[in-house]
Amino acid sequence: MPPSQGSAHPFRLLGVYAALLAVIYALVFFTGDHSPSAKLGIDLQGGTRVTLTARTPDGNKPSQDSLKKAQEIIDARVNGLGVAGSEVVIDGDNLVITVPGDDSQQARALATTAKLYIRPVLFATEPQAGGAAPPATGTAPPGGTTPPAATETPAPAPGEATPPAEGAPPTEGATTPAPQSRVFPAQAPPTPTPPPGGLTTQQQQAKEIADAKALRQSTDQQVQQVAVAAMDCTKPDPLTGNDDPALPLVTCSQDGTEVFLLGPSRIDGQEIADATSGLNSQQARHEVNLEFKSAGADAWSKLTGEYVNKRVAFVLDTKVVSAPQVQQGPQLGGRTSISGSFTADSADELANTLKYGSLPLSFQTSEAETVSATLGLSSLKAGLLAGAVGLIAVLLYCLLVYRMLGLLAGFSLIAAGVAVYGIIVLLGRWIGFTLDLAGIAGLIIGIGLTADSFVVFFERIKDEMREGRSFRSAVPRGWQRAQRTNLSGKTVSLIASVVLYLLAAGQVKGFAFTLGVTTVLDVIVLYLVTAPLLMLASRSPFWAKPSVNGLGSVQQIARERGQARPKEMSR
Repeated sequence: MPPSQGSAHPFRLLGVYAALLAVIYALVFFTGDHSPSAKLGIDLQGGTRVTLTARTPDGNKPSQDSLKKAQEIIDARVNGLGVAGSEVVIDGDNLVITVPGDDSQQARALATTAKLYIRPVLFATEPQAGGAAPPATGTAPPGGTTPPAATETPAPAPGEATPPAEGAPPTEGATTPAPQSRVFPAQAPPTPTPPPGGLTTQQQQAKEIADAKALRQSTDQQVQQVAVAAMDCTKPDPLTGNDDPALPLVTCSQDGTEVFLLGPSRIDGQEIADATSGLNSQQARHEVNLEFKSAGADAWSKLTGEYVNKRVAFVLDTKVVSAPQVQQGPQLGGRTSISGSFTADSADELANTLKYGSLPLSFQTSEAETVSATLGLSSLKAGLLAGAVGLIAVLLYCLLVYRMLGLLAGFSLIAAGVAVYGIIVLLGRWIGFTLDLAGIAGLIIGIGLTADSFVVFFERIKDEMREGRSFRSAVPRGWQRAQRTNLSGKTVSLIASVVLYLLAAGQVKGFAFTLGVTTVLDVIVLYLVTAPLLMLASRSPFWAKPSVNGLGSVQQIARERGQARPKEMSR
């Protein structure tokens, strides 16, 4: 329905839009990095490229199906909404990840295998300094023979990360790696010494994995004791992403302060239905909240029922992220949380990785290399120049045809542009949206769609004036007719944007996303800026002058029609 003709209504609508702009730019300047700069895509600012080489337990080449599945999962992790501007492509037996900007750690973290298992804790102790030489076969690990769960190290409060065993060195001030930002074993500096026995790199990796499994995943208690004593938490782990969940596992906590002997996996990470991160306000720490699928929920209930007052470990890529004590059980509902040395970013990364699933392969990563912008700042300037030219052309057309009313159209375009830029900056922070040339094209088309709304509105005003109405009465009536037409057009444009976004890939998604955002904002500007401004103009004697609004010829046609009607009736 059209705005009312009360004097307060247009001002109230303009005030709502001003408040909306204030909120947008308050979020821009007072949240996040406080920078008003939009994130640019690879084609405009360049990026960082990391090559991932698949590592298989048998040393054979990975299947193309596994590579395609890994490509889909990594692409979902970095580009879940399709607007982050990242690229994940298959190159032979490798995956090549390119992300905007110069954050090489982000690209490496994307290759995290993210195999999560929940295992019962059979034994835990502090690691030997530097990885002591293993004792003779049959020697018990620190604390005697392999004990039952009842002799575990003191457990923390409910849900807390496990503290180090008594006598462990303090961890205050130590650098704790982020859960998702780990360097893979093959990322260690390469040694110039050729592999022993003339083995190829793949064969040597397969041998390391097999040897680690034989020692650290043995079912023999004596071998387990040797593995616990020999475990060095400072060295890269060849089992990362390659451990067998059906066997026991000797491994370290993620911060390297405990060595664990774990039982076979009871719950697989594939049973996770959803994962989110959040701040536990009661204990002032960041956590990852998990929701299990039906089978996982049943397994969790059974596990917590069996291990009351004992510890269970959340193991991510063979590292124990958290090993809390089960305070009560069985726990129903299929929900739990992982706590550890998380920051807000690392908790969010872990939740995002677990949500999209684990990779079917583990990868060795190359050094990051800088990728120059494919198009560069000159193309960005050209795109912005094209947008400015389009804006000026629209303004000139409106001034030529609608005289001073064109200024109102120009003000609405500027108001829309200011809001769009602030929203793009915020989307870059919240969902990783990057502005590339395809997105700029969507913005430029949005200018044309916004101008189309003005033209429809102004032409409906003309139609009303041709019927003999004054400018003051023609504006609200013209608005009532124009808004139906405009809403129909915007709905069609929005549907096209959504369909294109769902069916397209790559940069076309960014174009469709930007076009959809500008279409929605165009409707908001139409109702909160354009219509109120014209309502106010219709009540002003100045704007009612034909020399100002450019509607003198339309008024002349109305007068001629009015004079012709009595003559026709007299005949």
